[in-house]
Amino acid sequence: MVMVETDTRLLSDYPIIRRIPTRWMDNDAYGHVNNVTYYSYFDTAVNGYLIEKDVLDYLHGQTIGLVVETSCKYMKSLEFPDIVLAGVAVSHIGNSSVRYEIGLFKEGDTDPAAQGYFIHVYVDKATRRPVNIDSTLRYVLEEMSI
Repeated sequence: MVMVETDTRLLSDYPIIRRIPTRWMDNDAYGHVNNVTYYSYFDTAVNGYLIEKDVLDYLHGQTIGLVVETSCKYMKSLEFPDIVLAGVAVSHIGNSSVRYEIGLFKEGDTDPAAQGYFIHVYVDKATRRPVNIDSTLRYVLEEMSI
């Protein structure tokens, strides 16, 4: 894994912390969590929180968030059986889009293993056309803002 220098956030910089256990299948042939799996952790942390807050109903709701842009910088390896602490914050809320900032930390570490972001555009589930973020979701997103 190539390590990248970047400005880092501490776990305490994130208003939301999600605990994600790694799985045996997350490791690749090199003995660490495969890079694509980090994006799965991003999705799990953000969407899990939104479901818990009852502002995302991906099965029956009329609005869904589609990822339109994403990035991840890798600083340290994770590996099974690590527990990942995913820090989540919102850095921008638009009319129909949100930028989530995510930091992944091995439980017990103060330095991130990775950090990145993704942007959701909220769309009508049937038409896939952008819709304005409703007031209930906007309130939860504002609570997550940094």
